[in-house]
Amino acid sequence: MSDRILQYLPAYYRGILDVVELAETEDIELDLMAAAVQRLFDDQFVETSDLLAIKRREAMLGIQADPTTETLEFRKKRILNRYQTKPPFTIRWLQQQLDQLVGQGMTIVSVDVEEFVLYVTTNIENANIFHEVLHTIQTVKPANLIYQQNTSLLDVIGLEEHISRQTITWNYKLDGSWDLGEEPYSTLGTEEQIT
Repeated sequence: MSDRILQYLPAYYRGILDVVELAETEDIELDLMAAAVQRLFDDQFVETSDLLAIKRREAMLGIQADPTTETLEFRKKRILNRYQTKPPFTIRWLQQQLDQLVGQGMTIVSVDVEEFVLYVTTNIENANIFHEVLHTIQTVKPANLIYQQNTSLLDVIGLEEHISRQTITWNYKLDGSWDLGEEPYSTLGTEEQIT
């Protein structure tokens, strides 16, 4: 039996069953109200918001979310990314923003100052993250820069080296005595692997 309310009532009410039951009911209502107030407080911040608050923020930002392919954590990152795209922008800021969005070391941002080209090299396999990176870059990129997307793949390439020898037999001699098209110029022998 909780005595959250009952402790404030005079002692002679504690023996009355109706008052005790009413106090327990009020305790439950106060617990629900405290949980609702905490939820309201948590929803004020993107990182602690629940699904309904995230949906409300996405509607305010005009984001069409796909709950079947996007996790709640990614949706929170996308909202934070949209809130943080306020000028002024620097290359360092864009690099930090993409590192937060994609992951540390998954993107490299560089600018060719002479040619006015912004290069972003990424290693992204998730299409939703790729679209958010594209949106971020298009939002913050100055109008005088051209955006060039480079894709880097993390893969291993194996090389083998072999040396082969093949004999060539020339069917014509350059003395003017041959008729063009009668035989091929040369005949290749069998290829033999040396190493």
